[in-house]
Formats: sequence, structure tokens, C-alpha cells
Amino acid sequence: MNLSIIAAFAYGILAIAGGIIGYTQARSKVSLVSGSISGLLLILAAYFQLQGQTWGSILAVLVTAVLVVVFAVRLAKTRKFMPAGLMTILGMVALAVMVNQIVALK
Repeated sequence: MNLSIIAAFAYGILAIAGGIIGYTQARSKVSLVSGSISGLLLILAAYFQLQGQTWGSILAVLVTAVLVVVFAVRLAKTRKFMPAGLMTILGMVALAVMVNQIVALK
């Protein structure tokens, strides 16, 4: 198992957990739905990478990139580190790992 799979799986779990926390604290259904969908997509991407499907890597990069942009915009608007700043930083780290893995395979 490579680091790209671990990064996709871990960021997917964090997205789901963040959606659940957003729902319990602020009753935000949008957080619950978007966190669940993006988290499940990342977990599926990790699974398909584990099965040797190269498109799983592309899916993980796309979902992670979208989440980084969404959280960066939210951070710029709210100026609050939690949760937007943390998820932006962790997303950029995960994205760097995933892109590095794709480049190393070529």
C-alpha cells in the first residue's frame, strides 16, 4: 500500500467526521451531506487504487483539489482556522502526496 492510498483514505475519513461534527454542532445538513459524499468518494478512490485501478488516483486528486478550494474560500471568508484552515492544510498535504505518487509512477 502506498502513501497516496493512505492519504486518500485518511482525508476521506476526516471529511466524513467533519461533516458529522458540522451537523451536530451547527445543525448544518449541507456539511453532513457534502462531508459524507466527498469522504465516501475519497474512500472509494483509495479502494480502487488498492485494486490497481489508476483512475482511483485521478478521482482522489480531483475530489481533494475541490475540497482544498472550498475550504480555502471558507477560510478566507470566516478567518477562522477551525475547521476550514485545518482541512485546507491537511488537504494540501494529501494532495501533494497524491500528485507525487502519480508523477512517480510515470
